[in-house]
Amino acid sequence: METELRTLTARLLAHRSIPRSDALARRALVDDSFRHALDNRLASVGLQLLDNPYAAHIAVGLAEDMREPVFGQGREYAASNVGLTRDELAWLMVIWALIVLPKRERQVNRRSLHDDGQNDMFGAETPVEHGETVSGALSEASLAADFGNRLGGKTKLNFALGKLARLGFIERRGGQVLEGPLLDVLLDYRILADRVIHGTLADVLAEAGHRLPAANAFEQAQAAQADEDGEE
Repeated sequence: METELRTLTARLLAHRSIPRSDALARRALVDDSFRHALDNRLASVGLQLLDNPYAAHIAVGLAEDMREPVFGQGREYAASNVGLTRDELAWLMVIWALIVLPKRERQVNRRSLHDDGQNDMFGAETPVEHGETVSGALSEASLAADFGNRLGGKTKLNFALGKLARLGFIERRGGQVLEGPLLDVLLDYRILADRVIHGTLADVLAEAGHRLPAANAFEQAQAAQADEDGEE
């Protein structure tokens, strides 16, 4: 087990994220003794494993008690500990809301992007899906048209998207923005979803013609994620 622990820890640190379908990632998620040993190893250097059952990847991050000692001396920590400006953080939140919130609604209802809910009588019994079967894409041109006037225009959007892609939050393909490996694992749905759906950003998105899940769908997703977290 020692070799597997060293390998998984090194890979997490080197690559920042690992697909949950990876053999060692799966072992960390289903083998209690292996997970306990991994948690202890990460905790010894101020880190913790980041995972939620709806994210396609696992990652590592600072333990909560280490955030202030590590980042607290930098002035930028109040906004971001990955060097994002306020405008870039705003673009990140818009993209997160437009990709992750609808994705979570599909995952909870066990539906794919092209499923109207009538094809599978036993959909609730199927495993949670990850990846592009449930995670939609956004047009860069549409993002610029819908939100550019509020967030600095096409030039700032292009710069922000490049930065978000380098950080692993998104992927860019042929003018489309897709979910990156860290978008759903680093940003906590349980905290952010309520603030988005019941906050000012919901009004901004609605003005641009984007539908967010209804409050009852959000509550269902919260309860489902709590159940999934307890089972895994």
